[in-house]
Amino acid sequence: MLSQMGVNLTTDQATKLQLKNVAGVVVTATLPAFAKPGQPIDVTVSSMGNAKSIRGGTLLMTQLKGADGQVYAIAQGNVLVGGVGASAGGSKVTVNHLSAGRVPGGATVERSVPTSVGQGGFIYYELENMDFGTAQIVVDAINKNMGAGTAQAVDGRRIAVRAPDELDARVSFLGRIDNLDVKPAIGLARVIINPRTGSVVMTQKVTLQSCAVAHGSLSVTVDGGQPLTGQGADIQVSQANGSLMNVKAGANLADVVKALNALGANPLDLLAILQAMKAAGALRADLEVI
Repeated sequence: MLSQMGVNLTTDQATKLQLKNVAGVVVTATLPAFAKPGQPIDVTVSSMGNAKSIRGGTLLMTQLKGADGQVYAIAQGNVLVGGVGASAGGSKVTVNHLSAGRVPGGATVERSVPTSVGQGGFIYYELENMDFGTAQIVVDAINKNMGAGTAQAVDGRRIAVRAPDELDARVSFLGRIDNLDVKPAIGLARVIINPRTGSVVMTQKVTLQSCAVAHGSLSVTVDGGQPLTGQGADIQVSQANGSLMNVKAGANLADVVKALNALGANPLDLLAILQAMKAAGALRADLEVI
């Protein structure tokens, strides 16, 4: 990530122009892998002052520096803003943001970052999320298509792949690996709750043990059933006004959430019930509030 605070006018120059037409901006860009000098990249321009709009503005030549203080790109050009605004008679209408925009291909790379394709005879792949099951699936897919012993899992995130030494053969080898179709393993059981929007997202592995929860006028009872005899679980959710809903299925959280939503439980009620189930050990999943 490259960034630079755009100082586009000196004090003397700003005095000669109308200050309301001058904006101090922050210019940022992302330097892609294998970027070479002369390659154009997109930049983002954001107002850092009290400018109401930078629509129709022009970014003057700005140096983009990395964390090491070195200049990696030079940016300039016309700013494209997707927002629209209008004001008259004390009324104001704004669609999207007017204080931020982009300059497509507005920066030219001046310095490249050395990037090697692997180290020695190995290429290392890293999974975005640590998962031993997915790592083993990737290793099996590579060894099946590229030959036994080509890949091995270092841990639950990193995979070492033996690659050809010649650069052209290595590029072709990596292209074949990138085109492999790999289905990730089913992740851990997780429940994500956003109390501001009332959103609940869960994975298919989320299950419940037998429990009973009372919250306000709501009462939730989960009977785990008897899997050995083929008897399914029985989930009962009731309110003080006498309404009752029975959900006959496996003891899973999806049925409980569906029943609570049908009875009009608000997000705070649902959040409290899930936290209580988690504290009691009845919720077999990781609970995360965002």
